[in-house]
Amino acid sequence: MVALKKIRFKIVKASGDTTEFSEEKLRNSLSRSGADKHTVDQIVNTVSNELYAGISTKEIYNRAYAILKKHRPVYASKYKLKNAIYELGPTGYPFEKFIGAILMYSGYEVAVGQIMQGKCVTHEVDVVAHKNGKYIIAECKFHSDSKRNCDVKIPLYIHSRFHDIRNNYTDKTLSENTPNEGWLVTNTRFTSNALQFAECSGLYVLSWDYPKNHSLKDRIDRLGLYPITVTNLLSKREKQFLLDRDVVLCRQLLQQTYQLDHLGLSESRKQRIIKELKLLSHE
Repeated sequence: MVALKKIRFKIVKASGDTTEFSEEKLRNSLSRSGADKHTVDQIVNTVSNELYAGISTKEIYNRAYAILKKHRPVYASKYKLKNAIYELGPTGYPFEKFIGAILMYSGYEVAVGQIMQGKCVTHEVDVVAHKNGKYIIAECKFHSDSKRNCDVKIPLYIHSRFHDIRNNYTDKTLSENTPNEGWLVTNTRFTSNALQFAECSGLYVLSWDYPKNHSLKDRIDRLGLYPITVTNLLSKREKQFLLDRDVVLCRQLLQQTYQLDHLGLSESRKQRIIKELKLLSHE
């Protein structure tokens, strides 16, 4: 019996570029949500059978998400992580709080929105964090449009700011409170030139999928630090209410469940939300 040749489909990415559909990438993204192998196989087979030339990555995601949501909503919540981070907008402030929280739960002492004196001018720094001799000053670049990546101009600018702050210290005033690591964090991606400059200059860059095994999505999954925007049990208005009160993480909301009382929820709905928050927060 002759085996049927697998049809290859070109799909369209958010950037408008085309690429070949990767069953492995779809399978890996579904597995990260916590879904079991049987569920993953079922979704991959269903989505693969519905492919057509020119289908967008967004449409593939929507189809997989809809099936996953029927199986178990909490898996769907984790699966929508990338989109949930976009929902932290339109301002960049909730994203800054989110990055600060990731560093705090990684053992750092953290402050958000600090004014720091440089040798030449003063700077408003998004996130300041330190532990065990590491003193990080981080700039967060939030984009609500997935097509907007960070090009080389941004790390050039951030690298210059870091050194202006660093140069405000002389050899006599260097101490454990002297910034010694500059970071640039984005929720999208970096261009190849931006990554090349960062590697050459010593600027640490963190994006949705970079660096490998320590990317933004890796850190979130590993620490169980999901933003409240992942849950399907809260409306857009309710999420914004919480974000306006600096409640960014599911784990924060779990520790401040009284915030749910301000939303006028029924007790049964409140308990469903708390149950999902516990699953998302690994508690």
